[in-house]
Amino acid sequence: QVQVVESGGGLVQAGGSLRLSCAASGIIFKPDTMGWYRRVPGKQRELVATIVSNGSANYADSVKGRFTISKDNANNSVYLEMNSLQPEDTAVYYCRLIRFPTPPTYEYWGRGTQVTVSS
Repeated sequence: QVQVVESGGGLVQAGGSLRLSCAASGIIFKPDTMGWYRRVPGKQRELVATIVSNGSANYADSVKGRFTISKDNANNSVYLEMNSLQPEDTAVYYCRLIRFPTPPTYEYWGRGTQVTVSS
């Protein structure tokens, strides 16, 4: 059974840093894309950053230059280094793994980790 677990969230002051980790277990076929998303209560979940199998990364404009996504292929893990955090970064952060279009295709989400940035 596949499990996706995020960790590393917490409370930090504005200007501070956090490092989120996402570990996936039970994965047999490697994902094509791993990413981080976030949701603020009352709003839709939004993309933060994604990284594909060749290491190419994509970022939301709001986090470019502050956040860095990385991965460990051997362990099906993905990380998000967050610097210069601002109160508007406060959200629940979710990890997502996708394998598509190569079969067997799948999509897995973690349950999220809370990040709170105080002003």
